[in-house]
Amino acid sequence: MRLGFLILLLYCSFAKADFNCEVALQYGLVVTDQQIRVIDNSRTVYQINGDSQLMVGGNWIELSDPEQQQQLAALANGLHMVVPKMILLANEGVELAVETVEQVYSGLMGKDHKSQEKLQASLNRVQKSVREKFIHANNTYYMGPGRLENVDDFVDRELEEQIEQVMSTSVGGILSAIGGLVTSEQSTEQKVDELAQRLENMGVEIEQNVAPKAQSLKQKAEWFCKKFKALDKVEESLRLSVKELEPYDILATGERQAVTSN
Repeated sequence: MRLGFLILLLYCSFAKADFNCEVALQYGLVVTDQQIRVIDNSRTVYQINGDSQLMVGGNWIELSDPEQQQQLAALANGLHMVVPKMILLANEGVELAVETVEQVYSGLMGKDHKSQEKLQASLNRVQKSVREKFIHANNTYYMGPGRLENVDDFVDRELEEQIEQVMSTSVGGILSAIGGLVTSEQSTEQKVDELAQRLENMGVEIEQNVAPKAQSLKQKAEWFCKKFKALDKVEESLRLSVKELEPYDILATGERQAVTSN
């Protein structure tokens, strides 16, 4: 059995998308039915009520220019549309990753392997951390600052470390099983052939069950990327014409990405 193939299988289970969005959310966003709040370290720096009332630092900013009003409405309506859907997509993506890792691990090691509990605990931490970064409670949606790149990059470095721990647990358990081949009643060759067949079967299952879902996630992520880039242009025009908004750049694309919180 080729260990490289196994690691590749585990790696692919995270449904990596082959595009780079280059969009960063530089502040937290809280979106409700009637309000958008821009958050910096738990402090609301500005908010939009409905799609027409702008408040910066607690002060109401009157926009008398019709073009400014249109830009504010476009920004508000765009964020109302994409933020809730983006949060759902982020959770959908991590659920797919977790589901696939479980499938790969169980297919190789079975449900009763001693490290299954440790693996599940690590996966649960990943899901919990994503839910804390992308929150949906009743009609309120919160999205924390960070770069929005590939489907699997909806998690920050802390989550990536946890995912690495999951993969280390999985590979460690598998290597342990391989190391015990010599003590098996079956010959080493027979056992290796059996594991190779199970790997091949899992590859087929993942291709059939996971690949379509991963492709769907990628298409959704590409759609969101375009929407965020369009909203970034609207926001930039608004910031240039409303001086109170100049210090606050919610969205940044391309080389303007400056998020350090990740």
